[in-house]
Amino acid sequence: MDNLKLADFFCRFLVVEDIWIPLGESLLIARFAPVWNSLVDGFGNHDPGKGRHQGQRPRWDVLHPGRSWAEKCRERPESAVDIAREVKTYLRDTPYPISNRFIESGDT
Repeated sequence: MDNLKLADFFCRFLVVEDIWIPLGESLLIARFAPVWNSLVDGFGNHDPGKGRHQGQRPRWDVLHPGRSWAEKCRERPESAVDIAREVKTYLRDTPYPISNRFIESGDT
């Protein structure tokens, strides 16, 4: 994935007991609707295994090629440019939830 730069990412951590992980994950996805959970499938995919590459290449791998197993999948009808255009529209039109309950960068 040569078109991803570490500098373009940041991370926040929520430390919880293992039993709360599924609930926390589902609440965060529902609240923030990240693009990789709503529009660009395939972010967390693994190689589907021998004989199971008949499906279309995940949209993630069209935008960010480099996983060798994804190259074995069938090509998608849309191009990386098409998907990127949809992502820009999604990010522009999807409101970010506003709340005073979130700690922003620099808040202490």
